[in-house]
Amino acid sequence: MKPIDLFLLIALSFSQVQARPSYTPVVTPNGSTLPYEMEGGVKVFRLSVEVIKHEIAPGMVVNAWGYNGQTPGPTIEAVEGDRVRILVTNKLPEPTAVHWHGLLLPSGMDGVAGLSQRPIPPGDTFAYEFTLRQHGTQMYHSHGDEMVQIGLGAMGFFVIHPKEPDHRIDRDYAIFLNEWFVEPGSATPNPNIMTDFNLFTFNSRAFPGTAPLVAKSGERVRIRLGNVGQDSHPIHLHGHSFKVVATDGGDIPSTAQWPETTVLVAPGQTRDIEFVAAPGDWAIHCHRRHHPMNAMGHDFPNLLGVSQEGLEEVIQSQLPGYMAMGESGMHEMTEHQQHMQGPANTLPMMGGEGPFGSVAMGGMFTILKVREQLEEGQDPGWYPNPEGTVAESIHQGEKSIYTCPMHPEVRQQQPGSCPVCGMDLEPETPPPDHDH
Repeated sequence: MKPIDLFLLIALSFSQVQARPSYTPVVTPNGSTLPYEMEGGVKVFRLSVEVIKHEIAPGMVVNAWGYNGQTPGPTIEAVEGDRVRILVTNKLPEPTAVHWHGLLLPSGMDGVAGLSQRPIPPGDTFAYEFTLRQHGTQMYHSHGDEMVQIGLGAMGFFVIHPKEPDHRIDRDYAIFLNEWFVEPGSATPNPNIMTDFNLFTFNSRAFPGTAPLVAKSGERVRIRLGNVGQDSHPIHLHGHSFKVVATDGGDIPSTAQWPETTVLVAPGQTRDIEFVAAPGDWAIHCHRRHHPMNAMGHDFPNLLGVSQEGLEEVIQSQLPGYMAMGESGMHEMTEHQQHMQGPANTLPMMGGEGPFGSVAMGGMFTILKVREQLEEGQDPGWYPNPEGTVAESIHQGEKSIYTCPMHPEVRQQQPGSCPVCGMDLEPETPPPDHDH
């Protein structure tokens, strides 16, 4: 081999080693990371803002505005000290601009239409270029006709990793919080709504369409939460105590970090939490009671504790298939949705099946799945709870229990019919054997 060839081989190998990230790459569940190209020492990213079709969950697709065909847009990842150039092409029917939310940069690159730059007209491409002078979880979003453009989904993460990290993260996740109003039976979110939203999403997806987060037992996990919506969201993680380790303003010194099980993320904020993963299937959701629901309406009459005996039959004579609901809570809706047709392109209020039946959740809800062993890139299924660690009826092993498939609160030890709807009672199904 000639000396020059050997030199080139060594140089190529060295460049490949240098190209490996010094950080754990961020995973954006139900999303993606934006690729870049190197040009003269500058990382060049390309964004296109456009009208898109977006699936909130199976069975519901909306008309949205997003970046590179998705909402939230792909996560931009770089390292403190990098020089970046972002080429933004406007494919919307109106002007736009992109604000790099929380980034320290020249005023003319801040991305406020009319103030720091000319708006990007439809069909044009603008270049934003600056050096990253910080690290942390930041965001990007439209700053032209914000009400409509952000309201229809024009947002994304901008994650800057520290040049010299002080500790390693094993799993790094990013979740955008958002809320929408989509009239049942329609497909276009209404950006004029200020407070009365009916869909709440993680990365623009509602449960049961949200991807789970996975980790191995004992791994250190970071979850980055971002919000440019209208509501504040208290995000609660089951089974763990975490530390709030960073805000959009930067890292919180270890001596000032505080333990939580719920973190509030207000509009315009990011919050980073870290914890050591414990084995199990753990819910993570917004703790505002209406937010882990879908298509939540506020015009339902309050029928809790009100008997509708006799009324149901009268209505059924005029409206076959009508079922009285709401006497004993909303859980029965999860049973009815399996056989009752709702409006087109509209998610049921609650849904999603777990290993023990309906989870009766929607909206801002997903699952952290922690296992001793994982096959990367695959959903590990349901957690095989060790024997004796699952709450069970104290009457296990006694006489058979009969229950109504539509009204599970109706339970008795002999066959018969449901006093609420008249259906034949069925033997209660034992919990599934989910050891695998």
